[in-house]
Order: sequence, then C-alpha cells, then structure tokens
Amino acid sequence: MGGIKRGWLEIGDVYARIFNGPARVYVEFHDYTLHETQDMFYAVGRERGALTLGDDRIDLHIRTSRIFRKLDGRWRQVHHHGSIDDHALLQRYQALVLGRRN
Repeated sequence: MGGIKRGWLEIGDVYARIFNGPARVYVEFHDYTLHETQDMFYAVGRERGALTLGDDRIDLHIRTSRIFRKLDGRWRQVHHHGSIDDHALLQRYQALVLGRRN
C-alpha cells in the first residue's frame, strides 16, 4: 500500500486491513521462479487478481518477490515486496483499501 512496514505489528495491520476489511481481494501468484538454498528460498514473479469493494472493482497486476527462511524447522516468510507499475492503478488501489473512494 506504499511505504515500508517493519515488524509483525505493522505488517499484520496491512494484511488485516486487506483481507479482513470490507474489500474482497483475490490474488494468485503466477509467472514465477523459485531460487533455493538449504535454509532459504525466494520466489520472484507476478500476482494477478481483483479487489472489489461495493460497486468498485479493479483488476490487480503486481510484480512481487517473497523471501522465506527456515526458522526452528519451519518455513517463515521474512520479506515481501510488491509493486504496481501502473501509477493510476496504484492510486486507485490505495484509495479503495485506505477508504478514500474517488
């Protein structure tokens, strides 16, 4: 949604707003590659989907990377970056998710 989020409290708040709020969000990861070591892997690719809020719907096209580490025997996501290249789409997405309807 813009900006850098650090720590689970900040990150969790973003996910909660997206997935537990009034908007319906669907995304799927596609066109990706996986790169791995013994205790880490990362995935680089694209997400596509849609965000619907009331009568508003936007199609999402996001470049994304995610890094996972094996911690205490379990895989944990330790980093995520997503970019919406289309400036108008990014503004519309942010406005809907943050409650500033145009």
